[in-house]
Amino acid sequence: MKKIWKNYKTTIIMLASLVIGALIGTIFKEKASILEPFGILFMNMMFVLIVPLLFLTITTSIAKIQEPKRLGKLMKTTISVFIITSLVAVVVGLIATYSFKLVDTKNGASILNSLTTEEQISEKLDIINRTVSAISVNDFAKILSKENILALVIFSLFVGIAINKTGRDAESFVKVLNSANKVILKLVDYAFYYAPFGLACYFASLIGTFGNIIVLDYVKTFLIYTIVALLFYFIIYSFYAYIAAGKKGVKLFWQNAIGSSATAIATCSSAASIPINIKCTKNMGVSDDIAETVIPLGTSFHKDGSIIGSVFKIMFLVYLFNLELFTFSGISKVLIVSLIANLLVASVPVGGGTISEMVIISMMGFPVAALPILTIIATIIDAPATLLNVVGDTASVMLVTRKVEGKNWTNKKIPLNIKSA
Repeated sequence: MKKIWKNYKTTIIMLASLVIGALIGTIFKEKASILEPFGILFMNMMFVLIVPLLFLTITTSIAKIQEPKRLGKLMKTTISVFIITSLVAVVVGLIATYSFKLVDTKNGASILNSLTTEEQISEKLDIINRTVSAISVNDFAKILSKENILALVIFSLFVGIAINKTGRDAESFVKVLNSANKVILKLVDYAFYYAPFGLACYFASLIGTFGNIIVLDYVKTFLIYTIVALLFYFIIYSFYAYIAAGKKGVKLFWQNAIGSSATAIATCSSAASIPINIKCTKNMGVSDDIAETVIPLGTSFHKDGSIIGSVFKIMFLVYLFNLELFTFSGISKVLIVSLIANLLVASVPVGGGTISEMVIISMMGFPVAALPILTIIATIIDAPATLLNVVGDTASVMLVTRKVEGKNWTNKKIPLNIKSA
């Protein structure tokens, strides 16, 4: 019980705060809106921290990257596998959210009007201008703004690459950035001490103002996501294993993926699952250099569960605000934003979810005040999303090995020290 509490402490507290907020909103109805300022305070704390958090964590992460072993074919194959499997995850998310309407409420229009003006949502820009506006600014000061999150992400990536390429001459700069990053992460810790109270107040106000029907929408979203995640887990990953090594690959996968699956569920942390995931893939007969390269990279840049979750977040707001998005351009936009929101900012170790959600809000044109709605969705789908994030890397390792070492890679003799691990 102590271990469960230790691993799930944050999630349990956050969920409990949402339940308490929902009860307060249901009981006191409109009177619960008096708590809204305390919810806004949490939002403002996160908005202030987002820009330095994003810049510092991404630049320092990129700056520390060392050249992987067998860079050529291994890295090309890894990137290809990550992109293809991520696209599969997006498509599955789109099919699920298209088949089942996540939100069935008449309060969407009222909520929309309270968050932003109609003009902000209906503003139309052609795709080229919209893209340029999203990825660039015309003044350095503007890049230090939550309104230009994607531009800041790209800028941070290039700064990190520049630091990496500069080498020793940039060591002093890296030390400053690392120190600043630790300070910001500590400030994030402080902010999250307040998070349960802030989100409870926000949720109480939301339920009290717009009715508890939205609670049913969250429950529906959780149930649909969980069903989709389980189907993806059993069917899609078995299919990947079959592609990697036929029937033997499927058998190897399910003999060894249980350990990483259990760790993912028990810890709700992709990073905490890295050691057991590497061990599981080595037990399949995967080479050390492939396992030790693909798993850490996958933990940062390949997250099937989070990508499907991004589609759910986008479509939740689409249904909530009663927007028409089921056109070719609209679906393409959801696909692109879901990928960008995860592939570009997944390397952020703390607060990456919030930054990902800000990318969604920025690129889709939703009001920034919708952030807590996405935060709540992220909280309730955390466990099944982590399961897919972790086990997706296990399956990806098998696919990479199939391409790098050939179709007979499972016939290779497994070292005794790995076999007995």
